[in-house]
Amino acid sequence: MAKKLYSSSSIWRYIQPRYYIKRPKRLALLFLFCISLTWLFYDRQSLNREHQEDILRLKEEVTRLENTLQELKTNMKGSAETKSVQIDEKFSTFTKSTSIEEDSISIQRREKVKDAMLHAWTSYEKYAWGMDELKPETKIGVDSFGGLGATLVDSLDTLYIMGLDAQFNRAREWIAKSLYFNKNIEVSVFETTIRVLGGLLSAYDLSNDELFLEKARDLADKLLPAWNSPSGIPFNRINLAYGNANNPAWQAGNSILADSGSEQLEFIALSQRTKDPKYQQKAEKVIKEFQRDFPKDGLLPIYINPLTGTSSGTITFGAMGDSFYEYLLKAWILGNKTEAVKYYREMWETSMKGLESLIRKSTPSSFTYISEKLGNELFPKMDELACFVPGMVALGSSGYRPGEAAKFMSLAEELAWTCYNFYQSTPTKLAGENYFFRDEEDMTVGTSWNIQRPETIESLFYLWRLTGNKTYQDWGWDIFQAFENNSRTEAGYVGLRDVTTGEKDNMMQSFFLAETLKYLYLMFSPPSIISLDEWVFNTEAHPLKIVSRNDHHEGLKGDQEEKFPRHLHGRKEGRLDYK
Repeated sequence: MAKKLYSSSSIWRYIQPRYYIKRPKRLALLFLFCISLTWLFYDRQSLNREHQEDILRLKEEVTRLENTLQELKTNMKGSAETKSVQIDEKFSTFTKSTSIEEDSISIQRREKVKDAMLHAWTSYEKYAWGMDELKPETKIGVDSFGGLGATLVDSLDTLYIMGLDAQFNRAREWIAKSLYFNKNIEVSVFETTIRVLGGLLSAYDLSNDELFLEKARDLADKLLPAWNSPSGIPFNRINLAYGNANNPAWQAGNSILADSGSEQLEFIALSQRTKDPKYQQKAEKVIKEFQRDFPKDGLLPIYINPLTGTSSGTITFGAMGDSFYEYLLKAWILGNKTEAVKYYREMWETSMKGLESLIRKSTPSSFTYISEKLGNELFPKMDELACFVPGMVALGSSGYRPGEAAKFMSLAEELAWTCYNFYQSTPTKLAGENYFFRDEEDMTVGTSWNIQRPETIESLFYLWRLTGNKTYQDWGWDIFQAFENNSRTEAGYVGLRDVTTGEKDNMMQSFFLAETLKYLYLMFSPPSIISLDEWVFNTEAHPLKIVSRNDHHEGLKGDQEEKFPRHLHGRKEGRLDYK
């Protein structure tokens, strides 16, 4: 029997317990009871189907009640001879409580973010449907990632979480009919993994639609040859049709740390869902290789030779280093913090000791920042990409004992303040790509473009979730308004060529829809929506269900495995385009 598929509004649909309605009279009574409760407790909110998108404004209890009523009405229309109507008994996987009170400001802000998503998505549908990304100024699409519909796949879970059913279903139809991977194209393994593979897996976890899992497996099979190197360190690019893998010339034959150490979540999750260990084995072999000679400070240089496994170059939590450290923590969380994944946590805690050695204060205002290191010398430069660190540190702080946990949470909050000021210190209130901290100058913009990056918003989301401090929501709202004031155009959203002048570029990054807007939306949603107790986000903000790991039999304790993927210009590749 085919599995029943639910639209994105089914997030709000579940109610318990199971009822069996056998008589029209009983059905009518339940119908009237539902209407009465809604009228009495929720100020006569309309249940008209045309206003379903506004149902998010109601408390969760009345929302489930309304959707139950809608399901009953649908079943009534289906057949006059229907003997029973069954209402799904399970609660929504995204809600734990029906007693969460929402303030009107958060509701209004959430709806504004949803409006922004609709504007971005509608523009993509109109001008770049099926292509990787949209150029809003010229209203054309471009295939930045090999023509795999990057924006479409990257946006699936955002559409689902926001309850945009029609848009989600149109995207699913395109994937079913038009997304295939036996293409004679060369792609970034890292970017394809975090955006496309991660997007498909998240859509599967949210919807239980087997189509997404089938597509994810097909894609992963095309990517696996990238790990066929002598050391097991993967090459960064691969031809999907022929499996030929290589590293770009500018990398001088090396693979990138953030690429090679940032695909565990996706490949482990795929193995868990398909019961095929080969994907997990490929990814985790790399971490085992790193673990053998892991430095005492847990900090690895950004270049790794895939032939020998040796490393060189800068140490940074910014571009080309960042998400390696993020995935050490999140692989531990994805495995539900069991003994099988304890080594991830141990490696991460070692790296946090190294992080502390890079922390410095600016003068005269004492902004806390993360310096970069080359050899024995520290450089007072911090990328906006490194602004994921406050959220990561806050998320991992609970694994420490109370004293250490408080210390790391304090560090997270200090770094978040610095990152927020990356935005507030410019005329446009949008952050540049990186900043320098020279004596008596505090922070000054280095590379002046803004390509709609999500890292600061991501950290504010985590800090709000973990502390309940609404100041972080206010900071996130400030950044959203800056995007609205500077980046919104007639046909979507663009980045800025210069955050000091406000000159626009001509690209709507796929991660603006996948990450920036999703984290903003969740920042103004109840904490039970995509609960951090049940979900973990990959580095492209795709939520994956946490599944306990007890896999001593899966080849994770020895050396009988293989290799692992990478990423082109750091954590997330972004492009400026002015034409």
